[in-house]
Amino acid sequence: MTAEQRSNPDRYRRALEGLVGIPATEGNTVDVLRNGVEIFPAMLDAIRGATRTVDLCTYVYWTGDVALKFADACSDRARAGVRVRILLDAVGAMQMSRDLAHQMEDAGCHVEWFREPTRIRSANNRTHRKLLICDEDVAFTGGVGIAEEWEGDARDPAEWRETHVRVRGPAVDGLRAAFAANWAETGRPLFGDADRFPDQPQAGGSVVQVVQCPSQIGWGALASLFAAMLQLAEERIRITTAYFVPDDRFLALLLEARRRGVYVDVLVPGEHTDKRVVQIAGEADYERLLDAGVRVWRYAPTMLHAKVITVDGLVATVGSANFDPRSLRANEEANLVILDPDVVSVLDEHFAEDLARSELMDAESWARRGPLQRAREAVVDLFDEQL
Repeated sequence: MTAEQRSNPDRYRRALEGLVGIPATEGNTVDVLRNGVEIFPAMLDAIRGATRTVDLCTYVYWTGDVALKFADACSDRARAGVRVRILLDAVGAMQMSRDLAHQMEDAGCHVEWFREPTRIRSANNRTHRKLLICDEDVAFTGGVGIAEEWEGDARDPAEWRETHVRVRGPAVDGLRAAFAANWAETGRPLFGDADRFPDQPQAGGSVVQVVQCPSQIGWGALASLFAAMLQLAEERIRITTAYFVPDDRFLALLLEARRRGVYVDVLVPGEHTDKRVVQIAGEADYERLLDAGVRVWRYAPTMLHAKVITVDGLVATVGSANFDPRSLRANEEANLVILDPDVVSVLDEHFAEDLARSELMDAESWARRGPLQRAREAVVDLFDEQL
């Protein structure tokens, strides 16, 4: 393959469209938002500026000043006559103060809880999507939850590291559809008089594919996306994920990429992790990865919650999905594929800055890990697909 072919995003576009079965859209603008200090003001500005509709879906809605700000902003818009729909995962948002939910309902917001855990057949299948769509004009997605853990700029363990994106253009329709698919389960109408279904402007230069990833048994669109990106890579793969638990198939794809000479870097949480058992599940594969030359980095300052994969400086995926079985099968997820070297460059710059605050794991040192760690890995391996 020539250098010109490798540097052509169209090669990735056609492969991903053909394998995932979802056309990409042109003419989008994509802004990368890093950490709560950038993410929350942008989202709140969009809500406060809405004149017709606000659609918000989130897995986490907990506590803190930001939880109050979102409730106040949504309540204000509803009182102003804007249709505000809020979909909260019944498990992920369990810590939310019901006073905030009641406040929004009293103001006229439509608040619904996604799949109450009493529904046994679907209790394990959560909506992990993080979506905000305002006036059918601007949309947000990524990994952020509405809670104090995401406030700030990842300066210390109290401020989590996160990546979110703001989108305008035709790709907004795909994210709105992801919201509608989950909202449909509430029994409320999918659309009403407030919806215009406008022609989306094409003011930007980003090609974007929206991949809805519903919970299911077996191989789905998200798995096809991740697998295709790993297999198409010619030069480098950069993975940032809060939860890294590749199954045998994805482990093989990562090892095969290294055999092709692709540089593979994986950035995961370090000592500041919110789910140690999931971290252990991923650690069971570190020895094979490190021995093959995959570089595994542990983020030091705080909990790393971002979910980003970039390939060859040309294509990236950003969204709610982690690199683990729960995201690949059990949860409802939504990811963007961004085919724009300028946007990917920003994500790669952030990756490099994160590596400067991370510890590179050493293969020889990891091979000498003690029997207690090995025993933990063996135990967790028995049920890691349920984590």
